[in-house]
Amino acid sequence: MSTTILLTGGAGYIGSHTFIALREAGFEPVILDNFANSHPVVLERLERISGRPVLLERGDVLDTAWVADVLRRHRPAGVVHFAGDKAVGESVAKPLKYFHNNIGGAVSLLRAMTTVFEDGSAPALPTLVFSSSATVYGDPASVPILESFPLSHTSPYGHSKLVIEEMLASLRRASPAWRVGVLRYFNPAGAHPSGLMGEDPADIPNNLMPFVTQVAVGQRPHVNVFGNDYATPDGTGVRDYIHVQDLAAGHVAALQALLSKGESFTVNLGTGRGVSVLEVIRAVERACGKTIPHVFAPRRAGDVAQCYADASLAKRLLGWEAKCSLDEMCADAWRWQSGNPNGYRG
Repeated sequence: MSTTILLTGGAGYIGSHTFIALREAGFEPVILDNFANSHPVVLERLERISGRPVLLERGDVLDTAWVADVLRRHRPAGVVHFAGDKAVGESVAKPLKYFHNNIGGAVSLLRAMTTVFEDGSAPALPTLVFSSSATVYGDPASVPILESFPLSHTSPYGHSKLVIEEMLASLRRASPAWRVGVLRYFNPAGAHPSGLMGEDPADIPNNLMPFVTQVAVGQRPHVNVFGNDYATPDGTGVRDYIHVQDLAAGHVAALQALLSKGESFTVNLGTGRGVSVLEVIRAVERACGKTIPHVFAPRRAGDVAQCYADASLAKRLLGWEAKCSLDEMCADAWRWQSGNPNGYRG
C-alpha cells in the first residue's frame, strides 16, 4: 500500500504539525497549498525538523482539474483536507468568502477524488480525513459535548463545516466505497516543542492563544476579552484547548484506522476539560513570567458561552487521547512566539 498522504492546506498551522507527525509515523506527506493562510518559510522549518525535503504542490484546491492531476501523479493512500478559512468573526462579516472557499473547496476536492477513483488512476479506495470543527454543535444545551448531540451553527464558518459534513454523509450513502473520518476539533493551541513552528496569523489573531502571546512579546498593548458576563465560573468564555501536537497525533490515528479497518467515523478531538479566557491568560503569564494586561470588550457575534468535548469515542475507536496540559501548551506557544516574534516573516 502507498504511504503517500496528500495534505490540502498542509502548510498551515495544524497541517504543518500533522506533516511532522505523519513522517514520524512512516507516511510520506505531500503538501498542497496556495499560501493564502500560511507562509512558504514553514517549508524550511519542516525540512529542518524532519531532516528531509518537503514535497509541495503549489496551487488552489478550487482548481478541480489540477487537483485531479496532483492525485494521479502522487497516487496517495489518503487525503487530509485542511484547506479553508477558519475565523468565526470574519465569517460573520464575509459569509460569501467562507461559502466559496470552504464549501467550494471541499466540492472541488471530492470531485477530483471521485474522478481519479472512477477512472482507475487511484491506488486504493477513496480515503479522506476531514478537518471539521466543534462549531457544528452551535450553542450546545449542555457540556461536555457528545458526537450524538444535535447539530447547528452560530456563524457562516460553522455553517460551512456542517454543510461539508452533510456532503460527506451523502457521498458515502451514494458510494459506500468511500472511507471518511470526520474530526471535530475543539480549540487548537500550542506549538512544536522545537520552537520552529507555531501559529502565525497573517493579521490580527482570531484565536486567543496567539493574541495573548503577542501581547506578552510586546506586539500588542493588551488582550481583548470578549464578554465577561457569560454563565461561566469567571464570566468569560470557556473552551476546550487542545495542544496542536495532540491534534496532529489524532490525524495519524484517524488515517491508520481508516486504512486498516475501512470503517468511517466522526469523533471529537479535545481534552474534555473546559478552560476560561482568564485561565489561559494566567497560564501564559506563568510561561513567560510577565503580567499580561487585558481589557473586557463586548461579546463577539457567533461566540458561545461554553464548548468542551467528551472525547471518549476517539479513545475507543482510534486509541487516541490528548496528553498535553494547558501549561505545556502555553510553554510551547511562548517558546515559539518569543523565538519568532514576527512569526515566519522574520
